[in-house]
Amino acid sequence: MLRFKCPVCGLRDETEFDYGGDATVVRPATAETAFEPWYDYVFLRDNPRGPHREFWHHSRGCRQWVVVERDTLSHDIGDVVLARDAVKENRS
Repeated sequence: MLRFKCPVCGLRDETEFDYGGDATVVRPATAETAFEPWYDYVFLRDNPRGPHREFWHHSRGCRQWVVVERDTLSHDIGDVVLARDAVKENRS
C-alpha cells in the first residue's frame, strides 16, 4: 500500500485518496481552435518510467488536491504538495 504525507493531515494510506491524473500535462489555451493540440491533450499520454508527478484528491480526508511525486518503478513517494501551490510554482 502507498502512504502519502498529506500537507494538511500528515501520513495517510492511499485508500483515502483518489487518483486524478497526470500532473505534467499542459492544457491548450482556451482560444486554441486547432484539432491536434486538443486531441493530444485529451487522448495521448506518456507512460513514464521513474519519477512522475500525479494529481491525487484526498477525498476521505481534508478534500484537498495534492501533487504527488511517485516513482512508477518502485512506487516510492517523494514530495507531496498542495496542488494550488504546485500550480503557483509552475506559473513563476
